[in-house]
Amino acid sequence: MDKDKLAAIRAKFGGDNESTIYDPTFKAVADKLFDPSGTRVAPYAGIPTFLDLPFRTVDWSDPDFSDLDVALIGAPMDLGITNRNGCRFGPRAIRAIERVGPFNHVLECMPGSDLRAEDIGDVPFRSRFDLVKSHEDIEAAIAKLVTAGVVPLSIGGDHSISLPILKALGRDEPVGMIHIDAHCDTSGPFDGSRFHHGGPFRQAVLEGVLDPDRTIQIGIRGSSDYLWEFSKDTGMSVIHAEEISKLGCEKIAELAREKVGDGPVYLSFDIDSLDPAYAPGTGTPEIGGLTTREAQEILRALKGINLIGGDVVEVAPQYDSTTNTAHAGAQMLFEILSLMVFSPSVATGT
Repeated sequence: MDKDKLAAIRAKFGGDNESTIYDPTFKAVADKLFDPSGTRVAPYAGIPTFLDLPFRTVDWSDPDFSDLDVALIGAPMDLGITNRNGCRFGPRAIRAIERVGPFNHVLECMPGSDLRAEDIGDVPFRSRFDLVKSHEDIEAAIAKLVTAGVVPLSIGGDHSISLPILKALGRDEPVGMIHIDAHCDTSGPFDGSRFHHGGPFRQAVLEGVLDPDRTIQIGIRGSSDYLWEFSKDTGMSVIHAEEISKLGCEKIAELAREKVGDGPVYLSFDIDSLDPAYAPGTGTPEIGGLTTREAQEILRALKGINLIGGDVVEVAPQYDSTTNTAHAGAQMLFEILSLMVFSPSVATGT
């Protein structure tokens, strides 16, 4: 190495300058995380909240959501599962993941600081046995957030939780949706119930809260395609997993943006959209899915969509001894929260 170059490096980064960060973007991140002595709170210490967000205790009889842009809320309910249950433990597992954020280097944002975001705990369920009541409780909790002008970011729980969320968000006008999943979740009644995790978006369309002409479903695969004619018949766009390598992530994101337009959009991410090599801890794994990198690339390319809410569902941590599934779920939740930094609805509080 050139001696003059080495001397310059030592002068800039050695001695009293060892802790100096010169890049203004990186320095701004570090200044929010480290105290003047150069110490930050250990990620494994304290009460776990997603992204170490502040925790807000909520009196649901008279909730106070003042000064909030986004509320992270758990829905630990898996009464709508058709295969392996256990995603009721998803919210707790995702909150316990430390290695996520706080800086999104691709979108160049720090959502925990750029947004007024807090973790408000879980939906207060009246019964752990009653699916219909649980859906009512989810809808009531989300409706209170919507009334307060707060954008909900939910952790499931099984995918049936998206129906009551959409009922709260689409009560005045139907919303569009970007849905990333292995399954379309638009099938009819199953074992005498229409409120299972395989059919929430069929019911949301029938309830008039989801606009199928502004809905795209990405990553679809598996043996149940015969159950989902509702999707294409009503105008939803369906991109099968087999098309992803041919189209490419950038093109898929472009198709999604064209489909949903400038109107309000909900983003629902089922962890089983990922190949089980990356996310084995889920109730209905399907091989041939997205890689984590492909999922991130698609999500990040959605910057600027009018996002009014989102969820990550179906993380069942007990089927994954590595915690990779919860880690992937936490990362996707982080990507969605990062997108909210740039959403017109979040920026305007409408």
